Amino acid sequence: MTDTDVHLLIVDDDERIRGLLQKFLIRHGFLVSAARDAAHARRLLAGLDFDMLVLDVMMPGEDGVSLTRAIRETSNVPILLLTAKAETDDRIAGFEAGADDYLIKPFEPKELLLRINAILRRMPEPEVVRGTPKVLSLGRVRYDIERGELWQGDEPVRLTATESQLMRIFAAKPGEAISRAQLVEDLGRDRDQSQERAVDVQITRLRRKLEADPKQPRYLQTVRGAGYMLAPD
Repeated sequence: MTDTDVHLLIVDDDERIRGLLQKFLIRHGFLVSAARDAAHARRLLAGLDFDMLVLDVMMPGEDGVSLTRAIRETSNVPILLLTAKAETDDRIAGFEAGADDYLIKPFEPKELLLRINAILRRMPEPEVVRGTPKVLSLGRVRYDIERGELWQGDEPVRLTATESQLMRIFAAKPGEAISRAQLVEDLGRDRDQSQERAVDVQITRLRRKLEADPKQPRYLQTVRGAGYMLAPD
């Protein structure tokens, strides 16, 4: 996917910021639509497909976290949240809602561009697969390694960009514990405690899609003192 193929949706109630970001990202080759609030965004999402959403958290009416949670019920489109709140708990709330990344205002437009490109790189590329695919059996679901797809029976299981990247990381080393710090690094994020907590949140969300009983995980296990491990059948 090239930048010119990528359609972004910017959602921010600040007209000045919305316009500046739209112009900046268009200059860098993206197709960009903009919405002034969550209700406007919902109308655009009903009629258009987007490759990524950039949502402000603090908006009148429905906020960005609530909108993210609603979108995640039907879509795995990558979501980057923008917020003036720097507290760790606020970032964790965004990740729990299903966001792929979180950028604190004020920020340099170039940093936003880097974050967008990093998230898009984590999305699996469509592949033409020949022969028998390599598949990991995880109880009620199976993970197609070559396609980067999770299936339950004949139904695909939606994965966010971060969940997809985590599955690729774990599938490359089945039966091997991977530390939280290593997962943060492999996800391309800054090393700090809040990012390790964010990984914990993503693991919790991923377990809901893998495990029959997420509170007693069989396939995505916690290895005490070592990290997390994917243990296929």
